[in-house]
Amino acid sequence: MHNFRGRSVAVVISALASVSFPAQADEVPAPVQELRRHMLDADVNALFFHNMDELFDTRVVTRAGPVSPLLREDAAPPGLKFEGKAYSYDQFAEATYTNAFLVIRDGKIVFEDYRNNTHADMRFIGFSMSKSITSMLIGIAIEHGDIKSVDDLAVEYAPELRGSGYDGVTIRQILEMRSGVDYEERYDFGENPSLAANIHENAIVQNKERFADRAQTIKRKVEPGSRFNYATLDTAVLGRVLEGATGQAISKFMSEHLWEPAGMEYSGFWIADGPPGVGRELNGMGYNATLRDFGRLGLLMLNDGKLGDRQIVPEAWVRASTKMKPIEGGEFAGPHSAYGYQWWKLDDRAGSFIAVGLQGQFIYVDPRSKTVIVKLSYFPPDAPEEITDMTVAYFNAIIGWSPAQPR
Repeated sequence: MHNFRGRSVAVVISALASVSFPAQADEVPAPVQELRRHMLDADVNALFFHNMDELFDTRVVTRAGPVSPLLREDAAPPGLKFEGKAYSYDQFAEATYTNAFLVIRDGKIVFEDYRNNTHADMRFIGFSMSKSITSMLIGIAIEHGDIKSVDDLAVEYAPELRGSGYDGVTIRQILEMRSGVDYEERYDFGENPSLAANIHENAIVQNKERFADRAQTIKRKVEPGSRFNYATLDTAVLGRVLEGATGQAISKFMSEHLWEPAGMEYSGFWIADGPPGVGRELNGMGYNATLRDFGRLGLLMLNDGKLGDRQIVPEAWVRASTKMKPIEGGEFAGPHSAYGYQWWKLDDRAGSFIAVGLQGQFIYVDPRSKTVIVKLSYFPPDAPEEITDMTVAYFNAIIGWSPAQPR
């Protein structure tokens, strides 16, 4: 999901000034629509990225029971050498637009940092890290018998997709972003908006349709399984599969089978594409949680889906979902780029994998060093690729770091 609408902060302040005057109860007020159009803008995103419940209807994912403890052994973070220049942590954090940063090593927090008036109980949007969470939920649904196999056809659980480009496509092919449907993750607004731009405006901004509705009419472009094509619509279809298979809203299923069993510290929430009873969870880009709870998700994946002796995400699913396929070409191809079941590979470190969200959201997992890193950011729209490269380079610097010195 990208933004091509950068405008001044004055527009957003003007919208905020009139936010309490809706036209009708069942419509999104015009000022709120305008705020949503500008939520990614560089002059306001540092704020909006941890206040999404002020802009959207939400679906709460509850926590319950004992909190999974995170012990601490605080240490001074390492520096970074990148493209011939030395950076301290603070310089790195500023250069890469950091709101919050967490390092867990051997199950203990060794570094935690909040910036820009953020703090530990704030829920930050994960954007497309939500795709990786959706993958975890699919694995749990298979383990529970709600879904028989990743090789089942999606239409078995979402029959409304019969006759569309998704008819004949397996859940595995959708997880791998190889559905073959005629969709581009290209947000061209203006007089002739792209399909993705239309979905963004109608589903996310105005809530006039559900995000996954266009999946019912989309056509096929290539043979399913033949080509990688990053598509948030694919993940929205996985959400429909989950709903159809489990008979539950995604938020309820996630509360019962992931968030509560994993001992999360705070409730999280999905932003929704409409009001209660109408809108659905935006499971391709809309999950919000605290920094530490995103870290606990990473720990769960690091520990083969286990919390203590309890298996929450199936071990076989953790391994299957992080088994990467190279990306053959296009804008996402790179020397180390690969994709699993909604998880990424962005470096050459054996066994590592990463959840990635728009404008600099990351959960990096390195099983060999028993390290989880979470970075929550406010990259400017269309940030240069060097910012991500610098971020991944710092993750690798942390892997080689021995956190022995007290802060």
